[in-house]
Amino acid sequence: MEISLQNQVAVITGASSGIGKGIAASLASAGATVVINYPVEKSFPDAQAVLKEITDAGGKGITYQCDVSKEDEVIAMFKDVVAELGTVDILINNAGIQKDAKFTEMTLDQWNAVIGVNLTGQFLCAREAIKEFLRRGIDPSRSVACGKIIHISSVHEIIPWAGHANYASSKGAIRMLMQTLAQEYGADKIRVNSICPGAIQTPINKDAWSTPQALNSLLTLIPYNRIGQPQDIGNLAAFLASDLADYITGTSIFIDGAMTTFESFSTGG
Repeated sequence: MEISLQNQVAVITGASSGIGKGIAASLASAGATVVINYPVEKSFPDAQAVLKEITDAGGKGITYQCDVSKEDEVIAMFKDVVAELGTVDILINNAGIQKDAKFTEMTLDQWNAVIGVNLTGQFLCAREAIKEFLRRGIDPSRSVACGKIIHISSVHEIIPWAGHANYASSKGAIRMLMQTLAQEYGADKIRVNSICPGAIQTPINKDAWSTPQALNSLLTLIPYNRIGQPQDIGNLAAFLASDLADYITGTSIFIDGAMTTFESFSTGG
């Protein structure tokens, strides 16, 4: 079986590094034209580097600056992408941040910043994507589905995380957003799923793997005994966006080396 996303346009938020970069590469290699979203001007060189890797490998794409927590910027991004590339077939809701603090010391600004990007950003992008899916309708030359949305959540949609109440709350809420959209738009043949990564080797969690001691400590939480790579997430995203996954919707798929089996209980807890 070959995963094919030929003739499809995929918007990947937060794609200038980390998991988003891995997803953009995987979707482009499957034939999609990718929109590499990045949040601020200083991220432009990183986004351009991602695009160059993709085009050097024979893929197609563009870059686009947009802060997904801002409604006007999200609306403009989808309008501009449709004007330039014709439509949007796939949305990868990946952009996310962390602003960690002990709960009693967490500021409202820290709470709002994380909820704004991680949850409100996914709401805004999904809303604009669904509007475009419904406007275009099903085009069998592109896909048997009207559109595909993949939310990037986390193992922390089910695992509490002390010191990260804002982050864990945003990811728990993504699960309900995803399931509600899958329920509400299933009859329109719009598929909506979540990918829930565990420990993935990216800049956002560098402190957890950058030294042998830190990595060894992290691996005590992962029965499969390796840290995940962005390509692991990219491979799954490409499959979920393809027609091979046409009957998969409304579900969270954990890709975590079995972290959610709680390895500390392997010897009795």
